[in-house]
Amino acid sequence: MNSLIENIEHVLQEEVVYTGSQRLRTASGKEYFLKNGRISDIYRCEANGLKELALAQSIEVAKVVAVGKDFILTEYIHRGKATGDFFMRFGRELARMHRYQSDTVGFHENNYIGANEQINIPSEKESTDWIDFYYNKRLMFQFRLAERNGYATSNLRNGLIRLEKSIESILSDGIEHPCLLHGDLWAGNFICDENGRAVLIDPAVYYGHREADLAMTKLFGGFSCEFYDSYQKEYPLKPGWEYREGLYKLYHVLNHLNLFGRSYLHEAESLLNPYG
Repeated sequence: MNSLIENIEHVLQEEVVYTGSQRLRTASGKEYFLKNGRISDIYRCEANGLKELALAQSIEVAKVVAVGKDFILTEYIHRGKATGDFFMRFGRELARMHRYQSDTVGFHENNYIGANEQINIPSEKESTDWIDFYYNKRLMFQFRLAERNGYATSNLRNGLIRLEKSIESILSDGIEHPCLLHGDLWAGNFICDENGRAVLIDPAVYYGHREADLAMTKLFGGFSCEFYDSYQKEYPLKPGWEYREGLYKLYHVLNHLNLFGRSYLHEAESLLNPYG
């Protein structure tokens, strides 16, 4: 830890006088948030994702100060209370972020969804075919990981085989231009700051279908009706989104199956049932 702090002091060019719960304070009183402990490219990917989200200039994003092979340092977000029009504003700002688009799906690098790798680099065909990309790089990647982890039941396997034949008809009515996605948008990955604004953290960024971002917000709660109403007023979803939602939830449930074990298996199998 001492060598890490010395490295950070070199970046900040001032002494760190307080450390606690990953919160750093320098001699001049500036505060930062430190994440460290993993030696991989996970922090570099997180930094790149935060910087990509900031390009949309539509919603607050934790600013990256420095990143190394074993740490990421961002601004420290002082928490406030989500009152008044917090969720209305949040929904509107997310909708505006989703208007930031790309000609292709995926991202220029693979990154992480939790601790699992997320494959973002598409094949030539997948780069302009969201449905192929989603089936292969999202659902089937997680299924193959489940096979390696010993979680791939016959029900899960057969459900995905049936889905391959029908996924085109299920998702095609909702296809839009690929847009910027947070990628892991649950209630733990935003902060209400002291000014009452939503600040995005911990992304798993790529370009894809915005229904995938919104489906993740439904898995564990934490987003109000005002959030969804405001989003729809700003950028209405195409008809049929309710039917497609379960299929977009499936990716995250499969990821949780691989991260946390069999308690998510029944939910994954159940999400496949309406689609075949």
